[in-house]
Amino acid sequence: MRNRKRILVSSLIVLVLTLSIVVVAQVSRPYRSGSVWNIGFIRMKPGMDTAYLSYVAGDWKREQEALKKDGQIVSYKVLQTESHNATDWNLMLMTEYKDMATMEANEAKADQLLQTVIGNDDKQRQGYKERLEIREVMADRMAREIILEPKR
Repeated sequence: MRNRKRILVSSLIVLVLTLSIVVVAQVSRPYRSGSVWNIGFIRMKPGMDTAYLSYVAGDWKREQEALKKDGQIVSYKVLQTESHNATDWNLMLMTEYKDMATMEANEAKADQLLQTVIGNDDKQRQGYKERLEIREVMADRMAREIILEPKR
């Protein structure tokens, strides 16, 4: 009898723990992961806004449009702000990818496309050197968009 009672109590404890795990596993989150953004934080050097924005409106936009047309990116944006000190960024260059897996899977394809649009590695390096005179890359970040779901 005592053994039966012990088995019954143990079984009840296991059942309660199992149900608790199932309930925890079914927690509903009011959000889901969205697209992935590559964000460049740029500081345009004093007096060089027009020169750098001309590059952004020219070569950078051409790159983004080619990637978008090829289906490698979803969209792109440029945001400008005032800097609050001499070491602060004042421009954000943003490129949106469907997800991290798509971005990583297309790296080689993107490099090949940019060789066609902008030029070979030497030409790309030369452009980077020229841009060093008019801007500084302060940081580069990857960010995942969070989609807030409607309340149920």
